[in-house]
Amino acid sequence: MKVLVTGAAGFIGSHAVKRLLAEGHSVVGVDNLNQYYDVELKLNRLKWIGEQTEFHFEQLDIADIQPLQQIFAQYNFDAVIHLAAQAGVRHSLEDPHSYMNANMMGFFSVLEACKRNRIEHLVYASSSSVYGLNSQTPYSTADNVDHPLSLYAATKKSNELMAHSYSHLYQLPTTGLRFFTVYGPWGRPDMALFKFTKAILAGDTIDIYNHGQLSRDFTYIDDIIDGLMTVLEHPPVENSAWDTKQAMYTESIAHSSSPYQVYNIGSGNPVSLMDFVAEIEKVLGKQAKKRMLPMQKGELLTTWADTEPLREMTGFSPSVSFSEGVKCFVDWYLSYYHKQ
Repeated sequence: MKVLVTGAAGFIGSHAVKRLLAEGHSVVGVDNLNQYYDVELKLNRLKWIGEQTEFHFEQLDIADIQPLQQIFAQYNFDAVIHLAAQAGVRHSLEDPHSYMNANMMGFFSVLEACKRNRIEHLVYASSSSVYGLNSQTPYSTADNVDHPLSLYAATKKSNELMAHSYSHLYQLPTTGLRFFTVYGPWGRPDMALFKFTKAILAGDTIDIYNHGQLSRDFTYIDDIIDGLMTVLEHPPVENSAWDTKQAMYTESIAHSSSPYQVYNIGSGNPVSLMDFVAEIEKVLGKQAKKRMLPMQKGELLTTWADTEPLREMTGFSPSVSFSEGVKCFVDWYLSYYHKQ
């Protein structure tokens, strides 16, 4: 299979490219290598992927539709894994324009290119952030997600709506994956595990929001990639029997009469923020200096994925425990930054 991976120098993107190549696929990766965080880390992820005859990398901005169309025309892709986005809930409060450009215009460019080139399956990144004010747990794809708490979340929900319109109008098979707090080696520096590990090692204070009364469904990167690869092999199909009245408030609301699907992909086991910090302290053998702060705007109190629909369809089942995953990240961090 010939696959385009957008955001190929990113955290999830680089792992996706690595796995695709290991399974014998031909991959083209694109990334704009922006300066949201350390560009050197992104370049080193590409070095980690390594020079391979079946991998080609292009630096481009997916919001610039003409160069993207040229890439599609040149390589004749079978499938697209769209992971490029402006990430981060908190940063969306500071630089909202970057989210509209990358997450809205960028996704529109990808949809247009997929439509014109009759792509067999588009798998794209959504987010657990779409659940917003929803208070029912575990989060189900049957839940209402019309009340996002951040612009980032709103762009991700918008992506799901845009995907459905293209699935309906052009029979483009699309699958959205609502990722739940992905972590692991080569992770992003703006994520809590990375920031806390760095601060604890340096003896700096870490900020604990909502006085520690938060929990997250942490999902290890290898489990995410396992799920992504399995989903890639199961493109949704049209279903003339699907009925919107029967689907409402059931899991089938994440399906459609069109070739469209949305899944949660998480561990299904939320961990409290304080237990999260304690596990990092345990692995590092060092206590954290903590500063308790009120709730941050745009953040959810908890995330917890109902992954049963994904398991039923693909057999997906996360296998990496939280304690094992934290140790793997810390081992990578110490090795990468030569702090051993």
